[in-house]
Amino acid sequence: MDALDLARWQFGVTTVYHFLFVPLTIGLGVFVAGLQTAWHRTGKEQYLRLTKFFGKLFLINFAMGVVTGIVQEFQFGMNWSEYSTFVGDVFGAPLAMEALLAFFMESTFLGLWIFGWERLPKKVHLACIWAAAIGSNLSAYFILAANAWMKHPVGYEVVDGRARMTDLWAVLTNPTAIAQVPHVVGAAFIVAGGFVLAVCGYWLLKTKAPMWRSAARAALLMTALAGAVVAGTGDTSARLLYEQQPMKLAAAEGLQHDTAGAPFSIVPGVEIPSLLSLLASHDPTATVQGTEDLQARLVQQFGPGDYRPNQTVVFWSFRVMIVFGLTTVALSVLGLWLTRRRRDLPPWLARIMVLALPLPFLAMISGWLLSEIGRQPWTVTGELLTAASVSPGVSLAEVATSLTIFTLLYGGLAVAEAVLLTRHVRKGPEQTEPVPATERLQPSLMY
Repeated sequence: MDALDLARWQFGVTTVYHFLFVPLTIGLGVFVAGLQTAWHRTGKEQYLRLTKFFGKLFLINFAMGVVTGIVQEFQFGMNWSEYSTFVGDVFGAPLAMEALLAFFMESTFLGLWIFGWERLPKKVHLACIWAAAIGSNLSAYFILAANAWMKHPVGYEVVDGRARMTDLWAVLTNPTAIAQVPHVVGAAFIVAGGFVLAVCGYWLLKTKAPMWRSAARAALLMTALAGAVVAGTGDTSARLLYEQQPMKLAAAEGLQHDTAGAPFSIVPGVEIPSLLSLLASHDPTATVQGTEDLQARLVQQFGPGDYRPNQTVVFWSFRVMIVFGLTTVALSVLGLWLTRRRRDLPPWLARIMVLALPLPFLAMISGWLLSEIGRQPWTVTGELLTAASVSPGVSLAEVATSLTIFTLLYGGLAVAEAVLLTRHVRKGPEQTEPVPATERLQPSLMY
């Protein structure tokens, strides 16, 4: 094992950990905004209590996401300076837009929302949480646009060994980004929906309060709709892999040689004839390239080397993503059917929803592993190899030290996150009864 291997492990550990919080923040922010909108329109106290309850869970997760995300910035300079040098001129614009526009918008309006209760007009306060939720989704767009460029670089030229942007609009409207953004954001809403359903399931097993049924129904609907978005954009993503990243597609299906009418492999030895060709190109007779034949062609194009990703990880992460994601969506559809006409959620389904909490998170992480490991050995497809991206002069001992520190630090943060979320969930929503006029402080007594 050398410094490159540990640097990849370190980036993988910190990125996967950070990515646990990002999708929950994206989906939960919109869910909280929806609850507050329901309170604004109906005036029902239950929606106000749910807004503040899930709002605190959202804030805990947001704060942890910010803390863990900071490390991502440092790692580019610590272990990946050659990569930073190559992509800096291209990534500068979308990442600056993410920081100065999206994140600034998200954090500013979130601060106004936190401290604006009973200080801002009701409509203005509602607009603040919506602005914060929109900001988090805009942030996702710019980050995913930068990430999509690594898989399918467009709008650039290489000058003196560095990629220089020639067309910002091409980068932001990269077809890979256009497909990836709704797919990832839709999956984020499934994660948030699964989280809310687990919380509601926990409380529905303790009480029959109507507020939990209302929250559960909203989460069930959000998860089911998000599942439809993910399925639709997944079809688009498969066709783009066929055109732009054939090695990733072949590795995900365990296809070794170019095959006309390629089958879809459910598990090794169990296949559906011609389905892969149909999904990839909408033509059941189309030829799908295999890993071994692609390897031979890439050696001729780029020189000696192994251009195949870790096929075991890519193959199984694809299946974990599909199975766990579909299970979560199927539970939401089942829940919608069972709770129709104001019926209560069955206790057995509430228990399953609590136990199913890890599934959408595991599906999301598996999808991210598929996306990133499937691109290897490239950091920028066709332009920059991972082995050429690492910082020169960084020793194995230095990377091992930082990896150990980050792993221990993130382990501590994981415990803190779990304790805070669990404590708040068990505490439940606070009462929001208005304070009698006789107990309110007079302005003269406030100074």
